[in-house]
Amino acid sequence: MNKKKTISRRKFLPILGGTALLPFLGFSQKNEIKKSNKVKTLLRADGTSVQVDEAVLKEARIVKKDLSNKSLLGWLNLKSNK
Repeated sequence: MNKKKTISRRKFLPILGGTALLPFLGFSQKNEIKKSNKVKTLLRADGTSVQVDEAVLKEARIVKKDLSNKSLLGWLNLKSNK
């Protein structure tokens, strides 16, 4: 018997229906954003102000502690000199 291996509709439709349902299974991660009512205003390097949530500041990494006013002024003026 020389029979060709073909996929019939009875085999193809359940596979197609099963793959169409995969996005509805919900394997994604939940992105929860912590929000508090307290907002702080901070300065950027270019001199503009930014409002930042206080919870974000608590989780932030400290780059340099006890920064003097002269070094801060030099850091702010660094980009304006170029």
